[in-house]
Amino acid sequence: MTTYSTLISVAQLQALQTSAAPLHIWDCSFDLTDAAAGTAAFAQAHIAGAHYVHLDTQLSDKTGAQDTASGGRHPLPARQKFAQWLGAVGVRPDTQVVVMDRNGVNFAGRAWWMLQWCGHSRVAVLDGGLQAWQAAGGALARGEQPLTADLSLPAYPLAPAAYALADIDSVAQAMRSASHAIIDARAAARFRGEVEPLDPVAGHIPGALNRPFNTNIGADGLFKPAAVLRAEFDALLAGHDAAQVIHHCGSGVSAVPNVLAMAIAGYPASSLFAGSWSQWSNRPDLPVAQG
Repeated sequence: MTTYSTLISVAQLQALQTSAAPLHIWDCSFDLTDAAAGTAAFAQAHIAGAHYVHLDTQLSDKTGAQDTASGGRHPLPARQKFAQWLGAVGVRPDTQVVVMDRNGVNFAGRAWWMLQWCGHSRVAVLDGGLQAWQAAGGALARGEQPLTADLSLPAYPLAPAAYALADIDSVAQAMRSASHAIIDARAAARFRGEVEPLDPVAGHIPGALNRPFNTNIGADGLFKPAAVLRAEFDALLAGHDAAQVIHHCGSGVSAVPNVLAMAIAGYPASSLFAGSWSQWSNRPDLPVAQG
């Protein structure tokens, strides 16, 4: 059985749907300014057989729990807690999970990373998202299809994480180290500190490099070819060790397309600072750069 662990095309997903392979399709569409918008868009039209997965309630832990795996506006749930949820919704080691959105992978990447973090390699992002599916004449459905959790089912059996999670103290150390590169996926104006719509302080981590997450997507709405991504990251890193890269964004969500793009380009696994700028900017003892 073929395993998809980075990208999957519309044609490949359609073939999977007609096979007997265990398959989950998650629609992670979202809007940071309207938490109900993704659910509403899903109800209007979604890939037939898909279920909706919500950034705030299923891919983050905003309950105030003390055991979250990260800080910031979208705290990661504890790894074991997420594994319990995965098991409850029926994900097993042989399940191929396909994640997608209609937002240029801004939100689907979060689900992809979290599954990889739990050691589940059979997870891929639908290249081109819902737009590519519709353009190819893929079957659509309407109505709400949330994932049903059965807490009597065993938790997903955790395996070693494919991608490391960096905490705020390790990022502060990396900032002072010439061997590390910190890549910020936010829009250029936010990186420069000209605007800040969400967090208390405008600017960026001193020494960070800026690569907005949508830079990875071509004019056709698909990820750029691996060779193009490789050339662009080589130019950005300018000799920094690709194995020492730490990615971040505003709250650990839109940084993931950069993580995924580096994987597509054949680099070693990079790290994610999930607390991101929303955590960093709330620490008055940490420096801020602008410009």
